[in-house]
Amino acid sequence: MRFLIGVPVLVLLVLFALSNKQVVTMGLWPTDITVDAPLSVAVLVTSAVFFLAGALMTWGTSLAARARARRAETTVQQLRAQVRTLQARPVPEPRAAASTPAEAPAALPNRSLATLSAPRA
Repeated sequence: MRFLIGVPVLVLLVLFALSNKQVVTMGLWPTDITVDAPLSVAVLVTSAVFFLAGALMTWGTSLAARARARRAETTVQQLRAQVRTLQARPVPEPRAAASTPAEAPAALPNRSLATLSAPRA
C-alpha cells in the first residue's frame, strides 16, 4: 500500500523540482543573512521543516494516550494471569447435607412471624 501511495508522490516531487529551477534569494529579517537557492529546494525544505514540526506536535500530544494504553495493557496481563491462577485451582466438592439432627446447624431462636416482620424502634 505504501508503494502505491509513495511512488506517485515521489514522481510529483521530482517533477516539481525539475519545473522550478529559478534561483531565489531568501533572507532572514532583521539580520543580513541571505541564501540563494533554487525555488524547488526552498519550497521542499520549508515544507519538510513544517511537516516535521507538525509530526512532533502530534507525537507529543499522543504521549499521554500511549502511556494510558501501556498501563491498561499491563493491567490486562496481570488480570489474565490471575484468571489463569484461579482457573488452575481445584474446585472444592460441596459437602453432603446433614443427615442427623446433631449434624444440623443450630436452629434459630423461636420468633413469631409478627416479631420478625415488625419494624424495630
